[in-house]
Amino acid sequence: MASWKRDLASGLVVLLPIVVTLYVVWWIFVKLAAIALLSPLVTNPVVGVLLTLSVFLLVVFSVGYMMRTALGGFVEGVIDELFNQLPGLRIVYNASKMAVETALTGTSDLQKPVKVTLWNDMRMTAFKTGQKTQDGRDVLFLPTAPNITTGFVIELEPEKYEETGERVEEALTRVLSAGFGETAETTTVEKVVDD
Repeated sequence: MASWKRDLASGLVVLLPIVVTLYVVWWIFVKLAAIALLSPLVTNPVVGVLLTLSVFLLVVFSVGYMMRTALGGFVEGVIDELFNQLPGLRIVYNASKMAVETALTGTSDLQKPVKVTLWNDMRMTAFKTGQKTQDGRDVLFLPTAPNITTGFVIELEPEKYEETGERVEEALTRVLSAGFGETAETTTVEKVVDD
């Protein structure tokens, strides 16, 4: 790769995430400032955003506290049932619920990253779930990249995959970044650069 292309790519890798992050923060600020929750009382947009976030956090913690009770489980079941009866919205609701649950439960359910060789010697990153089938196979989750909320649940015998020895966070970084988030410690493939 020519040096100017490498410099361009390196610059984009550094600057693009910063620009996207700043844009998202600005967009969220503008949307929160536009909420007419307390607009007649508050003229300063920064105070309005802080009050809106405070009210939102209060509601989130209140609902979260209620969800730990028996009533919370019942209410969640009713809401799930209601949305599952609405065509179109059912897909949006279930996808967003799964994405939030995946993001907030962390990596505790994914026990160890492994390498699975499927389809013409193609190696893929999968995660042990800690579950076994009745015939003794391990249940693995093979996520798609970069959206890890979708993927394949596969059943393999232990000799059909190999443990990587890396941490779950390192493997998730590789999958979420579509392979671009490798660090020096996790890169196992020699990179060839031609000038």
